[in-house]
Amino acid sequence: MTIYRVNESRSGQRHLQEWRRRALHTLGQLLLATLAIAIGLIVLDSSGLSLEKRFFAGMWNAANLVTTVGDFSAFNEQQKVFMLVAMFMSVIIGGYAISQLTGLLSSDAALAARENRTMKRILDGLANHVVVIGFSPLGRLVAGRMRAAGDQVIIVEKLDDLSAQASELDYLVVQDDAGLDDDVLKRAGADKARALVVMTEDQDRKLAITLMAHALNPRLHIVATGQNSQRGALLERAGASEVVIADDLVAAELVARLGGKAGPDRQ
Repeated sequence: MTIYRVNESRSGQRHLQEWRRRALHTLGQLLLATLAIAIGLIVLDSSGLSLEKRFFAGMWNAANLVTTVGDFSAFNEQQKVFMLVAMFMSVIIGGYAISQLTGLLSSDAALAARENRTMKRILDGLANHVVVIGFSPLGRLVAGRMRAAGDQVIIVEKLDDLSAQASELDYLVVQDDAGLDDDVLKRAGADKARALVVMTEDQDRKLAITLMAHALNPRLHIVATGQNSQRGALLERAGASEVVIADDLVAAELVARLGGKAGPDRQ
């Protein structure tokens, strides 16, 4: 699976715009070079033909030089010397143009922009899915069980290594900090999702994510883990549908197990 990188989306678009600008600039340079070569050949033409025919011959030879087709007409000695210089200049201009354009197209930002376009088409078609914020070990476990139950799961993760791990496990991944920018939640389709699970460990970011997700989609079922009951109450006021306090679950499970073992001894 590919990764939608929210932070690099704008940068990639700027790189593609810069590539288009440079492509137009390069095309202009080639046209000017073609015209300059044609004018030089016309000035040095001693054939005695009409200006119209000399202009056509000059443009023909200049275009053949720039495009490297090589189907030239006959030259006099002065034109041959001029064409030698023009050939070297065309090689320099062409090589510079190619290096500039290919360098931009192969940059990380441009590659990310193309990858983002592919992911955008996929993400835009999703609905009624589950968004899991954070791919920590617990987040990975939750995502795996949700997927095993038949849900389409979107992972939102800000760290490069965890995003790559989620992608390698064939999850759709949106990479950026969901607690800083609601564009991340929008790109993950939180407005169309059926549920959102907040697994990030930063309690303040967890509260911010809950607030933004609830504002984006008031009907969204939001489940979050809480550090304690006070934090849990804050998350519920922020819009969380359910808050799971890990310590309470562990304590309840321990009590249940102890009660189960003590039961036979009392009989």
